[in-house]
Amino acid sequence: MYYCCAITDQGVREHNEDALLLHKLVLTEGMTEMRLNAPFLVAVADGVSGEAGGEIASETCMEMLRDVNFTSRTDLDDELSTIHTTLAQIGALEEHRNMQTTLCAVGVDENEELHTVNVGDSRLYRYRNGSLQQLSRDQSLVQMLYEEGSIQHWEMGTHKQKHIIFPVLGNVDSMPIFDIQMHHEKVQFGDIMLLCSDGLSDVVGSLEIEEILAKPKPLVRRLQLLRELAQENGSRDNISVLALTKIAPEKRK
Repeated sequence: MYYCCAITDQGVREHNEDALLLHKLVLTEGMTEMRLNAPFLVAVADGVSGEAGGEIASETCMEMLRDVNFTSRTDLDDELSTIHTTLAQIGALEEHRNMQTTLCAVGVDENEELHTVNVGDSRLYRYRNGSLQQLSRDQSLVQMLYEEGSIQHWEMGTHKQKHIIFPVLGNVDSMPIFDIQMHHEKVQFGDIMLLCSDGLSDVVGSLEIEEILAKPKPLVRRLQLLRELAQENGSRDNISVLALTKIAPEKRK
């Protein structure tokens, strides 16, 4: 059994372009928590800032992903292609011109094997034994510049082009790259799988996330602390964060 909690907050923006998925629940505002049995998908989507209909793109993406009957046999590449095509068709209409969204997702199949999906720059971290590791790879210009050696790691957070990302779901001109991984491992007891939009990761560093996740507080409270820290650190974006951890099965009475 798994425990999942999530928060999405419009922050200083006029509306929320983020959306979250917790198995069959799509969350576009507020906080929730639930217990889950495998198989399931959880995800965060961030409507691309500056594009018309970003909030429609992210919510539509989550609704379509919610309807996927996820198992170890699910062709996630095919499912993402369908979502992308649908968003691109809607985005071809003038009133929703070129609406796009990132997607970062975790799937746990019926064998409790871990699957991950990334398109864009929303992030997936794994907190294990007091250490935080980023499992997703940002599909962004600054990530490419860093990997080719043009900039240093410390320059990535303040680079003037840090918000330029590669094509994401719904892009009407280019097909995005679906980074889909089947990890052949299970979530361990004590692990925290953390998914977030860049409203958090742009302003809260890995060491700060580690420090908050290490606190002996309920997990949902730790997410609240992450959101509050993002706001204190000057986030100018919507803030969304979702956490997943493995728990012991409930005993039947």
